[in-house]
Amino acid sequence: MLIEYVAIGVLIALTVLVAVIAITLGIFFGPRRPSARKAAPYESGMTPLGPGNRRMPVRYYLVAVLFILFDIEVVFFLPWAVSFRQLGLFGLVEMVIFIVILLVGYIYAWKRGALEWE
Repeated sequence: MLIEYVAIGVLIALTVLVAVIAITLGIFFGPRRPSARKAAPYESGMTPLGPGNRRMPVRYYLVAVLFILFDIEVVFFLPWAVSFRQLGLFGLVEMVIFIVILLVGYIYAWKRGALEWE
């Protein structure tokens, strides 16, 4: 029964092995000549303003996570739409419940000010 998954396991092991070998070769044989010029941030050819490691506001990450969350949830609409006729009324009710849960989360994030940008 699990014999069908051996090829996937071998592929994953081979991928990890190649990645480890590539990183190890880069560490041992790669050039290492650090300088202040190389450590300076690069801003598309312009002189950088301020430090390169300035703090980003938490709101940026919050908006990014919310976008990923709601974007991933929308992916579930396609399989539902494809098999809508076979699912019938049960599928429709389940999707309405799913959409209501998404809307509650979206409204909660909106009311808490997570979508406000300064």
